[in-house]
Amino acid sequence: MRILYGVVGEGMGHAMRSSVVVGRLLARGHEVRIVVSGRAAEYLDQRYPGTVTRITGLSMVYEDNMVQKLKTALQNLKALAGVPDNFMAYAEMARNFSPDVVVSDFESWVYWFAKGQNIPILSVDNMQIIARCHHDDDVLGPEMPEFLFTKNFVRAKLYGCNAYLITTFFYPHVKRDRTTLHPPILREVICEAKKKVRDGDHIVVYQSGTSHDQLIDELLGIDAEFRIYGLRRDLTTDLVQDNLRFRPFSETTFIDDLASARAVIAGGGFTLMGEAVFLGKPMLSVPLVGQFEQILNANYLAKLGYGERTSHIDQASVTRFLARTQQYAENLSTFEHDGNEGFYRQLDLSIDQAIAEGSLAI
Repeated sequence: MRILYGVVGEGMGHAMRSSVVVGRLLARGHEVRIVVSGRAAEYLDQRYPGTVTRITGLSMVYEDNMVQKLKTALQNLKALAGVPDNFMAYAEMARNFSPDVVVSDFESWVYWFAKGQNIPILSVDNMQIIARCHHDDDVLGPEMPEFLFTKNFVRAKLYGCNAYLITTFFYPHVKRDRTTLHPPILREVICEAKKKVRDGDHIVVYQSGTSHDQLIDELLGIDAEFRIYGLRRDLTTDLVQDNLRFRPFSETTFIDDLASARAVIAGGGFTLMGEAVFLGKPMLSVPLVGQFEQILNANYLAKLGYGERTSHIDQASVTRFLARTQQYAENLSTFEHDGNEGFYRQLDLSIDQAIAEGSLAI
């Protein structure tokens, strides 16, 4: 079967998840072509050379842990210059590939291609949980206006798919049909890391921004070892400053540190949060301001007793969090994961059903 797989290029979590799913589809004997934008294109091309078509996609600009709306709008206006190339790429695909089914990880171009060609389409991502499930008031709280806006946007972006397979570590009530919830789709290296999990003394800190002088000052005053990734991208070896160890990024080292950590301090992105939950590591989450999906993740993390949400990192919030990590670790010990098997079964079933019923009207 020929499958067109679209991956949104914003952040790397979508690419890492999609890499696992594409690998499964190829192992099942399907022919897969990937359409992706941004940094995710290089990541997937390295793993599946010859299958990737790079397109121009939209992105967000972040500064000081906040979405910069004006700069985001200006950057995306510049990106519109690539739209003609996108059309040409899809015209060539329609002539030469002709997929039987389309899968979208929150990617709009493959969605409209599928609808335009009357091809059945599946949604596989974590975002649709915002629009297709019920969320209690204690989770939404004062962010209700952001929730309503984001819910409408998410629902409209991939409306009328044949099935929605949602990956999640929390399980609200599903309110729309054709929707199934599944544990986080994990890479093999993360599944293997479960065997090496132990309770260490260090704290893993991951911050994608490169300018957080205040963060460094706050962590320096705390009696704990912090292994910090992301802040010093110029490093080729570790740099130690009192109780802080700045590390150059290495997937192997990062996963080893994660598996042996006492806890994690990071943003509100779903991928790392899902991996931390799977490995039983409490997290202090600092979601990006203006990014509701991260806010929702952090709120559920706190509701389930897996960690805490904070608006910024300071000595008080970190010290308070560290005093509670043992209780959070006990709560995390009840989390169950099936090694992606339930998702794989549903994916195979959804593909067969989508082929049988064809494209749905929108």
